[in-house]
Amino acid sequence: MVKLKLINCLGVLYFLVVGVAFANCGIHWSWFILGVFVWIGLLAWGSFDIRQNIFVQAISSSKNETNKRIAITFDDGPTLFTPHVLALLKSYQAKATFFCIGKQVEQFPHLLQQIHSEGHCIGNHTYTHTHKMGFLSATEVLEEIQLADSAIQKVIGKQPLYFRPPFGVTNPNISKALKQTHYKVIGWNIRSLDTVIAEEERIFERIKKKIKPGAIILLHDTTDKTVAVLALLLDYLKQQGYEMVSINELLNSSSYEKDA
Repeated sequence: MVKLKLINCLGVLYFLVVGVAFANCGIHWSWFILGVFVWIGLLAWGSFDIRQNIFVQAISSSKNETNKRIAITFDDGPTLFTPHVLALLKSYQAKATFFCIGKQVEQFPHLLQQIHSEGHCIGNHTYTHTHKMGFLSATEVLEEIQLADSAIQKVIGKQPLYFRPPFGVTNPNISKALKQTHYKVIGWNIRSLDTVIAEEERIFERIKKKIKPGAIILLHDTTDKTVAVLALLLDYLKQQGYEMVSINELLNSSSYEKDA
């Protein structure tokens, strides 16, 4: 990626300059330590903020959107809360995108089928959503993606074209694995923190103040709290004249490999 190469080039240049200064001017060795910490910090920031596009090219919004369209996305399902989410979406004639975990798909195949039959977009969110995602080898990451592919395809007969890494984590191994797939990586530019913040109103206000055409909102169809936030959000978006669309509609592209 361009940003990764730039960071590494600047790092090499910094250490060359510091090395020359150390040899000729006797500057303190702590300048080397400072450079190491800054370099590692930038890479860590890139790993945990998918919007930075350090390791993978992720789509985090539709920047050229001129119409009042917005994409609501849900991670980590399907779960027993998914039907409540689908009912709300249907009542507002809204479409959304669900990034599904393979193991959840195997547990609730009928819910994945419902998501699909009601016209929503389905994406790959790995098979286990392991907390060790950032420490997996490229081979292990690829296996996570392929197993989720298999689980989804078994239910709906189609292979998704969109992928979202768990926690939005990216690194060289994830990048290497993705290069062996057909996936477009989807990020977000409005992170609700609905898995962290306890108060529904606070979550809603956090989303509300960042809403603009082309935005991609991150939610999770995993709790009653998010269902309540979604009700507030859909009502607000309707009042503001927004159309709630799926990722493929927002990007004007295909959802599944068979559509390509």
